[in-house]
Amino acid sequence: MKRKDKAQRRPEPEPAVPLPELSRPDLETEDERLLSRGGEAPAPPADIATDAWRVFRIMGEFVEGFDTLARLGPAVSIFGSARTKPDELHYREAEQTAALLVEAGFAVITGGGPGIMEAANKGADEAGGESVGCNIELPFEQGMNAYVRIPINFRYFFVRKTMFMKYAEAFIIFPGGFGTMDELFEALTLIQTGKVRDFPVVLFGSAYWKGLLEWVRDTLLPEGKIADVDLDLFTVTDSPAEAVRRIVERYDANVAKAARQTAPRMRKTSVGERPVTGRGGFRRPKPPRRKKSD
Repeated sequence: MKRKDKAQRRPEPEPAVPLPELSRPDLETEDERLLSRGGEAPAPPADIATDAWRVFRIMGEFVEGFDTLARLGPAVSIFGSARTKPDELHYREAEQTAALLVEAGFAVITGGGPGIMEAANKGADEAGGESVGCNIELPFEQGMNAYVRIPINFRYFFVRKTMFMKYAEAFIIFPGGFGTMDELFEALTLIQTGKVRDFPVVLFGSAYWKGLLEWVRDTLLPEGKIADVDLDLFTVTDSPAEAVRRIVERYDANVAKAARQTAPRMRKTSVGERPVTGRGGFRRPKPPRRKKSD
């Protein structure tokens, strides 16, 4: 892949941007309203059209996300804990990983918040690459970190998760909590069921993931809940360079595969090689049958 010029520097990032409209400590979030069953009363709510009209807000979020990211180019989504501090090793490793991805020609997509997300956005931005932040409305303080250059705000988790998957060539999963696990198993489920193909999932931090992987191998696999091949859906590493190398290799292989599939089949003729058409070559189409006159 074409590497970007590291000398191309961005201006200094602005301070982190607080988003009070996405912070609702005393109010229901849009996701909470959507998933609410409306209480225990058997009668339907007074406004039975509320859920139907909510579809338009959901549709608007999809349109905004698609319109913003459609021209992004190849990208990698990086996940991990929002509680990781800048002086921790995983923060520095996420920053380095993102910088290496930019050097390899990838944009970086995160959730736009603090911790690992901030580290990845920082690494991408300082390397001169595209730094995307997909922020989400939460019932506690939420803001966009200072290194996001392409910000998008979402109110619905499932819309946001679609953007993470649709516009990424791979996932890198750093140590994190429930949200990180959600993204991990969402990706593995889509790959396992064939909804997404040739999509690398890299788990970063072997010591952190050791217990989970042992449970997968020692419990899920022997009980037949997964198959042997499902253990190949992800890889584990402690090296930023190794994580990026695996993604670049898979991406280049996918590009070559796509080129072979779209290249026209050729055949030798007396005037050289010519593409084979859907009619089997250079045969002329048969003339239409003439109707018999009465």
